[in-house]
Amino acid sequence: MIQQKLREKAKELLAKKEVDLVIGFSDWTLPLRTTPVFIRTPEGAERLVWNSFCENNLAAYLHKFSRLKVGLVVKGCDARSVIALNLEKRFPNHPPLLIGVVCQRLVDRKKVKKAVKGEILHAVEQGDLLLVKGENFEVSLKRDDFLYSSCRSCIHRTPHQAHILIGDPVEEVSLVEAHPDVDEFERKSSEERWKFFEKETSRCLRCYACREACPMCYCGECFVDNSRPKWIEKSLSPSDLAFYHIVRAYHQTGRCSGCGACERACPMDIRLTYLTQKLNQEVKDLYGFETGIQPEAAPPLSTFDPEDHQEFIK
Repeated sequence: MIQQKLREKAKELLAKKEVDLVIGFSDWTLPLRTTPVFIRTPEGAERLVWNSFCENNLAAYLHKFSRLKVGLVVKGCDARSVIALNLEKRFPNHPPLLIGVVCQRLVDRKKVKKAVKGEILHAVEQGDLLLVKGENFEVSLKRDDFLYSSCRSCIHRTPHQAHILIGDPVEEVSLVEAHPDVDEFERKSSEERWKFFEKETSRCLRCYACREACPMCYCGECFVDNSRPKWIEKSLSPSDLAFYHIVRAYHQTGRCSGCGACERACPMDIRLTYLTQKLNQEVKDLYGFETGIQPEAAPPLSTFDPEDHQEFIK
């Protein structure tokens, strides 16, 4: 069982002092949810869990523990984030030890809640099924019908460059179609794209939950908080909302692993990944680069070479 193997490996690493801390997932009080957990003792490893609700990209916590030797539980997308961070020299002291778990893909709890009538009090996985219970109902749902869109299009479910791999590797199959949200966006006209973008961003509260959930947003001072120079007002005007989301998306170009943490964190259910994945697709088409797949290749937009092709310069 993957969960038991994960606990045993974490216990071994902590007992041998190979790591000071293991960051993983533990049960939470609400159904269909887990919570990040920080384990410092071998005994604490028994709190670790692994299931289809382990949705956080735990690489976001690495910036807070730069002085410790960290063992990090990673899915395929999380591992790619760590590789991207390593290319940006974010681990000068101790690169994290990656405990890779082959991802079975994650269940979108919001889709499950919409599929049942009443408050969900208990939910467990049983093979390919989700058993969901409430006060007046008990239903069995097919797990694969309730996956996150980012998980449906993921072809890198096996964590790349993991120091320890738990579970059997999954064969990577190239997708015939693009990310479903990207495909939908590309079919629209330029006017329809802008209207769609405006409609989505109009709900934004500027709570910055998307920024906080993203492991690639680690600047000491974000451009939205900068006052010298001042890039953006603090209002909820359409122009400020558009500016924030456009700049954030471009900051992620060639760096985003497509984990979907930003979209899951948004309290207003704003669709975000279509924009970052569209830009990532452009980088892949133009430069043959994918985030976190080539551990020695820096993102194209983070490098400069005088010999770069510059056909746009007359």
